[in-house]
Amino acid sequence: MATTIESSNAGAASKKKHLGIPEAIFVEDVDSFMKQPGNDTADAVLRKLDEQYQKYKYMELNLSQKKLRLKSQIPQIKQTLEILRHMQKKKDTTDPMATHFLLADNVYCKASVPPTDKVCLWLGANVMLEYDIDEAQSLLEKNLATASRNLESLEEDLDFLRDQFTTTEVSILSLKWRCPSFVMYTVRLGKLPRSRVKFLIRKYIILD
Repeated sequence: MATTIESSNAGAASKKKHLGIPEAIFVEDVDSFMKQPGNDTADAVLRKLDEQYQKYKYMELNLSQKKLRLKSQIPQIKQTLEILRHMQKKKDTTDPMATHFLLADNVYCKASVPPTDKVCLWLGANVMLEYDIDEAQSLLEKNLATASRNLESLEEDLDFLRDQFTTTEVSILSLKWRCPSFVMYTVRLGKLPRSRVKFLIRKYIILD
């Protein structure tokens, strides 16, 4: 009983993890699949699968863009944290901190920063707030943990999405041999052996 509950919980967690990404249908038995309600013709089913495939492509584009943003944000957060830790060491001293600040792309200027316990952080949308160094460090560490966790989740979602691509492509290929127009098109291209043509015509076109 405990094993059943654990398996059920694991399945529910997996569904929640990939929430929003529908699982692809694997067509193992074409004949049984075509007898299901709504699967009137191979052409109609192929259109549905192609629509689903295009949705997967759109999801992949969005997830890939999010992944790129996170991969660019994480190094920036780490770099800012290093600066804050250095300022933390210097704040109780009287010696100014020598540094460089960015004027423009690839253009830096030397600067001397007096010891301070305050910093300003960009929050986005042209908003900057002043924090104590300890508060800023705590905030950035939390943001880094969240960004790393989100990146890991995105990579898992992309892997899951690629599996759905493969499953859908295999299902489409299986069903295409069920579609007379595709069979005849392949025959005209000379890419189908005559023995295979006779089998397909006998099994799917004439008998159906």
